[in-house]
Amino acid sequence: MELGIGIGWRPEIAAEVEALSGIDWVEAVAENLCADHLPDSLVRLRERGVTVVPHGVALGLGGADRPDPDRLTALAARAELLGAPLVTEHIAFVRAGGPLTASPRLEAGHLLPVPRTWDALDVLCENVRIAQDSLPVPLALENIAALITWPDEELTEGQFLAELVERTGVRLLIDVANLHTNHVNLGQDPAKALDELPVEAIAYVHVAGGVEKNGVWHDTHAHPVSEPVLDVLAELRSRVDPPGVLLERDDAFPPGTELAGELDAIRATLRKAAPSAAPGPDRGTAPAPAPDGTAGAEARTAAPAPVSAATRDRTAVAQTALLSALVAGTPAPEGFDHRRLRVQSRALAAKRADVVAKVAPELPEILGDGYRAAFLAYAGSRPMSGGYRRDALDFAEHVLIAGGPADPAARRRLTYWWQDRSGSRPPRRTTRLVRAARAVLVGK
Repeated sequence: MELGIGIGWRPEIAAEVEALSGIDWVEAVAENLCADHLPDSLVRLRERGVTVVPHGVALGLGGADRPDPDRLTALAARAELLGAPLVTEHIAFVRAGGPLTASPRLEAGHLLPVPRTWDALDVLCENVRIAQDSLPVPLALENIAALITWPDEELTEGQFLAELVERTGVRLLIDVANLHTNHVNLGQDPAKALDELPVEAIAYVHVAGGVEKNGVWHDTHAHPVSEPVLDVLAELRSRVDPPGVLLERDDAFPPGTELAGELDAIRATLRKAAPSAAPGPDRGTAPAPAPDGTAGAEARTAAPAPVSAATRDRTAVAQTALLSALVAGTPAPEGFDHRRLRVQSRALAAKRADVVAKVAPELPEILGDGYRAAFLAYAGSRPMSGGYRRDALDFAEHVLIAGGPADPAARRRLTYWWQDRSGSRPPRRTTRLVRAARAVLVGK
């Protein structure tokens, strides 16, 4: 399906998106939409013939667990509500722990890379097939940006994606900003990745901005699209004419005129990079061979064998160890770059602080300038085990138990805020001791 040029729809820029000219389609974060009705802005866009694609961020298809049926049902409902031609998600894991490791469930609150190994690929492919069977429309998966890389990987990113497509028939959502991020942070060549992946499987392309700090590229989606990212888009366009290209912006939203300027830059890049009318040779490569030597196409002729429990267990242990190091301060797993793990850990805590401030804006208002420091101190010892709204309540409870805020008026406001949303009084010292004892027992 030809999508054309689009932009990520966000409530903060709904009016600006509606006013933009030349927009063929928009993408909306699936988890931010209600199951039974759409925001008025999306209704108006759909009435104008603008296609809306739901973009999921919470399935965690690269995780060791099979996909949550409730999350799949919710994503399917959004697709049907929107009349979408496809849905998209990410090649990532977002949570770990739980029954497979007999440990507390941990939430990353962010997209984390899966190891490019045959074990991880087996788990991902089975999870993708489960998702495909549960969704009413085709699924496309996005490559993610990373600050860290797994040790002892067995495939390149392009090989991993090519094998995924061969085994499942899933479409690809290629984020050129993420390819640039991985070039800066991990030394991975975007052109090599584009040469190896099956460009004919691309459903559409993401373009987004970021910023470099101390030699690390942060995929912020809060800065203008840079020339290096447009260069990667040009590399992709020289190989294939993508069915759709979409500009993402998730924070620090600029005026509509600036968004229009970025869209114009994307259009100009696509026009300039388009190859001549005479087609060139196929620049793709065959998928990497499987461990038994069979090619992906041959392996797909038979029904895939279920992933063994041992494979899922190994994946679960590895992902839990990594996520625990990032959010709970446990020792870093062997083979990882400790400096990069610290950068990733700080980034996860900072994102938690930012998102909690958005979903519960009363908290930074009540705590004032001390909000961020207090939240980061809390995040350093309290991993997220639920969603961001649960995190906001847990943070407020943590502050109250510790005797804060120091200002009596602020403490009363925070207490009332907590009570209104939790339905009970903040726990007393006895409750705190019981919870601490329970946490010690659970951790054994």
